[in-house]
Parts: sequence; C-alpha cells; structure tokens
Amino acid sequence: MTNVDNNLTSALSGLALGEQQTKKKAQDELGQSEFLELMIAQLNNQDPMKPMENGDFIAQMAQFSTVTGLTELQASFDGLAASLQSNQALQASSLVGRTVLVPSGVGTLPQGGTLSGVVDLDSSSSDLTITIQDASGQVIRRLELGPQQTGDVYFNWDGITDSGAQAQAGRYFISAETRTEGGTEALETLVSSAVDSVILGQGGQGIRLNLADGNSVDLSSVRSIQ
Repeated sequence: MTNVDNNLTSALSGLALGEQQTKKKAQDELGQSEFLELMIAQLNNQDPMKPMENGDFIAQMAQFSTVTGLTELQASFDGLAASLQSNQALQASSLVGRTVLVPSGVGTLPQGGTLSGVVDLDSSSSDLTITIQDASGQVIRRLELGPQQTGDVYFNWDGITDSGAQAQAGRYFISAETRTEGGTEALETLVSSAVDSVILGQGGQGIRLNLADGNSVDLSSVRSIQ
C-alpha cells in the first residue's frame, strides 16, 4: 500500500472516530424529550400503594427548567462576549498610526520633533516641574511650568537641553513633581505615542497596543486618542 493510501485510510478512520464520539456525546446528553420520557416511565412504574408526591415531580421539572435556562443564558452571554470582543478588536485596529495618550514614565523624542505629554493634577500646584533624563539617568532638561490649576496640564519638549544643545532622537525618562508645604510630591505622567500594531488577546486576555516608543499597553489604559 502506498503512502497516499495509508494517509487516506488514517483520515477515514479519524472521521469515523469523530462521528462515533459525536454520536456518543449526543446520546449522553439529556434533552427535554428524554426528560419527559423518564417522568412518564416513573409514573407508569411507581408503586400504586406509595405514589410519588406531586411536589416531587414539580421539583424535578423546576430543576430541569433551571438547568436548561442557565445553559441558554450562558450561551447568550458567550455570544455577547464574542460580539463585544470582535467590536473592540475592530476599534483597536483603527488606532494603528494614530497617537494615543497613556500613563508612562518614558517618552520618545523623534528626529526634528517634540516629546509631549500630560500631568493630571488632583489639586492646584504652586510650582509644577517636569524633569527629563537620558538613558544613563542624567538630567538634561527641567521644564518649570510654575503655578497650575487642577486638571490636565500639557507639556512639550522640543529636544533642547538645559545647556542649549539639541538632544539626540530616542527614548527619555520623564517625571513630574509639585511643590508642597512638606517638600515635593511626585506625580504620574501621561505620554503621547503613536500606535505601531495591535495584539488581539487570547484566553481571556485583553487587547494590547504596541507603541512606537517600545512600550506595550492595554487598550483600556488609553486616556485619549489624538
């Protein structure tokens, strides 16, 4: 027998086995008609001197109805979840090439461009400062933004260092702090970055965005789309 014949025989055997398993699974499942047949059999074969109480039959029917209802409800939820995930994936794919604002302490300075972001103030600040460091941790620029009111405070760095030189394009660390009566308080920064690609989550994992600055973030963490 040739290899083709062997492969065909194996394939047919696999199909036959699959059909047997499907039939067995169908036989193992208890449907509504089978349940009614069991109840009729109980009525026909019960002891006339000790008949089952009506409450027992009602309890069985209620139990079967509950299980059937839960199964149908679960199927509806599964369908809804799949629909929502598909819609979310479609929306996420439209973000490729767009700029998003996400929580991050790292930003990318493009060649000839600017590095921008936002600081969300819970309360007004008497003196807000943005500090930018290079890969070695050396401070190369401090942006003194002065007094700021509660809310979003936008900042832009054009790549010019404190010494007046032009910084090289690349990734930089960003931090923000505000002056308080007791000293200084660190604040969270949000950085603008372009979306390079989208990763569709598997096994219950959410959708993630791969950003141009090398970070990967959850879609749910996107603050705004620019």
